[in-house]
Amino acid sequence: MKRILISILAALSVLSVGAQEQFGVVNVSVCNLRATADFDAEMVSQALLGTPVHILQISDNGNPWPQVQTPDTYTGWVHYAAITRMSREEYHAWNTAPKAVVTALYGTVYQDSSRRSPAVSDIVGGDRLKYLGCKGCWLKVGFPDGREGFIHKSEAMREADWRKQLDQSPEAILKSALSMMGTPYLWAGMSPKGMDCSGFVRTVLFLHDIIIPRDSGPQSRVGERILDPAQLQPSDLVFFGRWNEDGTSSVSHVGIYLGNGRFIHSLGLVQTGSLNPDDPKYDAYNTGRYLFGGRILPFIDKEEGLNTTLTNPYYAE
Repeated sequence: MKRILISILAALSVLSVGAQEQFGVVNVSVCNLRATADFDAEMVSQALLGTPVHILQISDNGNPWPQVQTPDTYTGWVHYAAITRMSREEYHAWNTAPKAVVTALYGTVYQDSSRRSPAVSDIVGGDRLKYLGCKGCWLKVGFPDGREGFIHKSEAMREADWRKQLDQSPEAILKSALSMMGTPYLWAGMSPKGMDCSGFVRTVLFLHDIIIPRDSGPQSRVGERILDPAQLQPSDLVFFGRWNEDGTSSVSHVGIYLGNGRFIHSLGLVQTGSLNPDDPKYDAYNTGRYLFGGRILPFIDKEEGLNTTLTNPYYAE
């Protein structure tokens, strides 16, 4: 009864968003998106520091919760402290400002150019901050809310330099996937702190500046479908679930194909398995529900739902 009352009160308190308040940028290393405007609500996804979002509406009971839409068109409610609300002009200024890209899976922003100075924030791979300059082995960076600090160059790169060495090859993508081995499963997670199956795929590809749909079902509907397992290539996605009586598929799980029948996925933790009964890593459960593969790399920026931060409209506004 208490939760029902809270939901009713929250619904009554939804505010329209003014023309100057329709935009925001994620302000924490990993921002939780929830199904409703409440900390008790189910987490539905996450967004990384520096991600530009659209604010759709605000639920305010003295503790505002904006409903946001992320660059992969996912929606959810976030606590107001997790994002910085901006006017269109401020949003555009953030998007066009020079950036620093976090390249390590985990790291720290410090108040000064020393690991002995106090921390400003933790960071994870894929986070983006404003680039403010260099100081020896350190990058000076700015947060969407105006905080400033320093990241060691072993954990981040100036975006301009990062783009020069950006590698979107299958080999590079598999290397990133394997670097997350053992990461715990987290429902709706989408960062190196924890991730679900589709969040794992989304996170790995985003480290290479590739944006795909958030969930496994939509992920299975982009790119090229590979029906013959013998035609799978390393870095293809592999989808699992069940076939329906009408011939359609219900996708419930996804991984990344490694080659030779093996794949890597998040189930309990990030781990590898195999479709080959003779392989010591044979995964009978997932082999039994294997559906088909999906090839996406040749279709980046060539079809809707597959793009990069250079072409996604949320990063261009």
